[in-house]
Amino acid sequence: MAAELKARKDMDKRYMWDLTRIYRTNEDWEAAFAELQASIPEVSRYSGTMGTPAGAKAALDGFYDMVHRSMLMYLYAELNKSGDNGDPEYQAMNERAMTLLVQLNTAASYITPELASLPTETLQSYLDAPELELYRHQIADIIRVRRYVLSPEQEKMLSMLADAAQTPDNSFTMLESVDMTFPAIKDENGREAQLTHGNFGVYRESADRRVRKEAFEKYFGEFKKYINTFAAMYGGSVKFDNYFAGVRGHESALAAALYGDDVPEAVYDSLIDAVHEALPAMGRYIALRKKTLGLEELHMYDLYNPMVEDAGMKFTFEEAKGIVKKALAPLGEEYGRLLDKAFAEGWIDVYENKGKTTGAFSCGVYGVHPYVLLNFTNGLDDVFTLAHELGHAMHSYKSDHAQAFANHDYSIMAAEVASTVNEVLLLKYLVSGETDDKRRAYLLNHFIEGFRTTLFRQTLFAEFEKETHAMAQAGQPLTAGSMNALYRRLNELYYAGAVVDELQDIEWARIPHFYNAFYVYQYATGYSAAVAIAERILETGDASDYLRFLTTGGSDYPINELRIAGVDLASPKVVSNALREFSRSVDELEELLGRL
Repeated sequence: MAAELKARKDMDKRYMWDLTRIYRTNEDWEAAFAELQASIPEVSRYSGTMGTPAGAKAALDGFYDMVHRSMLMYLYAELNKSGDNGDPEYQAMNERAMTLLVQLNTAASYITPELASLPTETLQSYLDAPELELYRHQIADIIRVRRYVLSPEQEKMLSMLADAAQTPDNSFTMLESVDMTFPAIKDENGREAQLTHGNFGVYRESADRRVRKEAFEKYFGEFKKYINTFAAMYGGSVKFDNYFAGVRGHESALAAALYGDDVPEAVYDSLIDAVHEALPAMGRYIALRKKTLGLEELHMYDLYNPMVEDAGMKFTFEEAKGIVKKALAPLGEEYGRLLDKAFAEGWIDVYENKGKTTGAFSCGVYGVHPYVLLNFTNGLDDVFTLAHELGHAMHSYKSDHAQAFANHDYSIMAAEVASTVNEVLLLKYLVSGETDDKRRAYLLNHFIEGFRTTLFRQTLFAEFEKETHAMAQAGQPLTAGSMNALYRRLNELYYAGAVVDELQDIEWARIPHFYNAFYVYQYATGYSAAVAIAERILETGDASDYLRFLTTGGSDYPINELRIAGVDLASPKVVSNALREFSRSVDELEELLGRL
């Protein structure tokens, strides 16, 4: 029989994160919860007082203090729940913390409208007021976005709706992470193995085509059973996105999402255009993969397995830590000491257990330290995932220590740069030290797969999101059939030369990021920026500008912050240069495989 996943309580604590650094006990959490709940009504006392710099400062200081306290409570509950989404205690705590956040935002919903209603000359003067220096970026942003700020009454109504608007995302998490189970498959040795979210990626990479085909069909087959439910959940999420954008007067949900970070829509559109132009290079890679694997037809389940045997490239978690630290040495000794801190002080939750959130993420906790969730399975991908999430973690750590709480949280667009810089540095480190053609080809294949899954695939996702939101805005129904058809069309475009299997049509149903609209394109732009930054660091030996970028948090718009690191995402050259690196890498891999 296939081995069952361990329960959370049976996991080795040496490989689990230590959340007692946020609150020592649940009782301490309860006490903090009660204290904040009782103080929320105090927020209203600032209403009508922000007509002077001193009044605005008092209101913003009081609000951000409460937000910080509420985020500690929410993240403690959320991270505990992520360790086991089926734990009823943490489910309840998470719901209560979210409700409290909504109550706080509702109580404070007058702050932005009241500031926005002040005369322009008053707000302009606030930019030079010494007591408001900490909030200069927020005030400048209010001046910029005031046309989309509603009345205090309308803002309060939208805040009250925020909790209900999480229902599609929450429903997805419960169905996908808790309620869904997967059948067993036969592994490479013919033994029965339980399929899970965590090991699906491992079996999808199997050198045995029967195994990866069976894993693909059984994993996606379970999603197919619930495809109409997933369509209803995602369709509801899209409708909420369009509603919130429309009620504020934005032309579209995409425009609303980009406007928050002052990102021109041209950045999104030029990303898609640049990737479309590079699809011939992807076609060459598809053809090379098909030839190398000796297949008459290359199916979607043939895209992830290495084209070259890994030659024993399996790693324990301890080995992965050492490799990552050496690879990131170009970022300096202080960065290395922070990595040691992360490894030694309970920042990381390593292995899969029953009910644990799938995939991987990093979560900054201001005033404590970041936390990283993994589902480590000893593959090369897991080493890259560790480097990736530690990039997020170090970005959070350095921003948290350089910025006040009001400015600590960096934007999503900036978020994916630090993680991917680490991945590129890791790849360059591994390739540079490898003299064996076979292992070098394996690593180069991995590098190319990074481009395919991050730059190409995430742009495919971005195009899917853009079209689903446009369909809903135009009154077209978002059904399982319509979204399957759209997803098929995009896969046939991006992977010309491969057979797009019918079950591939429903892959959209398993992507959690779609419930955070227009997030994924930033993986692609971030990857492009990261390639440029990593190459610059390796060429010059100087990471100082990049490390300064990591301290900026949310103190400016992301495109401005990235310019500190020497990258201008407003220029399409950043993406096109990265795509040229992809094309060169395909050429080199083809040459290596020819020698082998």
